Order: sequence, then C-alpha cells, then structure tokens
Amino acid sequence: MAGLNAATPAPHDLVWLADPASSLDLDTLPDWVSLPALRETPVVVRRDGRRPGEIPIGLRGRTRTERFATWVAPSSIRKLITPMDLAAQRGWRQRPELATLPAILALEAIADWLDAAGIRWGVTGSAGFSLACAHNVLHADSDLDLVVQAAQPLPARHVDLLAELQRAAPARIDIQVATPFGGFSLLERLRSGGKVLLKTDHGPRMCDDPWQPAP
Repeated sequence: MAGLNAATPAPHDLVWLADPASSLDLDTLPDWVSLPALRETPVVVRRDGRRPGEIPIGLRGRTRTERFATWVAPSSIRKLITPMDLAAQRGWRQRPELATLPAILALEAIADWLDAAGIRWGVTGSAGFSLACAHNVLHADSDLDLVVQAAQPLPARHVDLLAELQRAAPARIDIQVATPFGGFSLLERLRSGGKVLLKTDHGPRMCDDPWQPAP
C-alpha cells in the first residue's frame, strides 16, 4: 500500500478502496454515495474500535451534511497516504487552482516554520482530501485542519509556536494533537488551561492530561 507508514491505518489517513462495490455493504449506503467516484477519491480513516480487525472509515459527499461512517476489511485497501505524507510532499505548490484559497495560503505560510521547529505534523480535513486527489472540496471559507503527532507532551516552545501560527495565519487553523490514547483540540486545551475532550477509539472522554488519561 503506497505511503503506508504503519501496520494499521491510523485516524486521518486517506485510503483508496480496490473495489468499492465489494468492499462496502451496499444495502446500508446512502443515495448520495457514488461507487464510480470512490474508485478515484479516498475515504478517511476514523476513530472507532467497535469492530476489531476492521478499518473504520468515513465517506464524504458534496455537502457538509453528506457524511457516512462504516468499516472495511484491511485487504480492501489498495493505497494509503498519511497527513504527514501530504505535508512533506508540498503538493499544493503544484496545484495553481488552489493557490489563492485562504487555507492553502495559510498552509504555505506555516509549513516551513513547523518543519524547522521539528514538529511532526500533517494536513487533514478538506485541505488534505483536496491535496490527495483531483477533486477539490475547499472554498474561500474553509478552515485549515492539521494534526500534530505527539507521543509525549508537547514542549512549551512548540505550543507557543502553534498558538502564534493559529493567530497569525490567513485562515482559521484547527489543530488536533494525536497522543497514544486519542486526539484533542489544541485550541480547546489552550482555552481551558488543560482539561480537554479526548477523542478515543471507544468514544470521547474528558480528561486533565491527554497523555495520561484516567482509566
């Protein structure tokens, strides 16, 4: 699988299905799902541990309300690209049709700063989807969604840099921090002084320390 950085796809990874018709439960699909389109466009891996051995994915349509959650077998995935791959490839620089969108302007403005600081980061959301395939879903009001991988608590200098980039960027930036236990909003943690809603494979939970959540 192209771009595979781990044995199991992780939340926010984008995957392409080898055969959407045989990979998905057709009886449960909403009417807006296009099987031909799924041959060319990715689906996103999400957090959900209710079916061990299967990969939880989310399908997106043309509008924000068109979202559908389901599962596929690992063997049905033919290609995978991670948010970190998208950041490293700098693919937006080869997409002139995206160049004037605020989310892409923000991405260009902050990418080198994040790399220079040694932050492990990637592009998710609408920007990640649009960079991964030829189908653009970004518009002038789109946020820039990023994920920062942090196996340990972020150093204060990284938190300060991320907070400053959020304030100064030409588009709203939503940064999710991925810990070994789940993901949380950096902005929420900055506003609360610590307490956050941690998104885990078994549902959201409030915690004071997302790196050491209480059992």
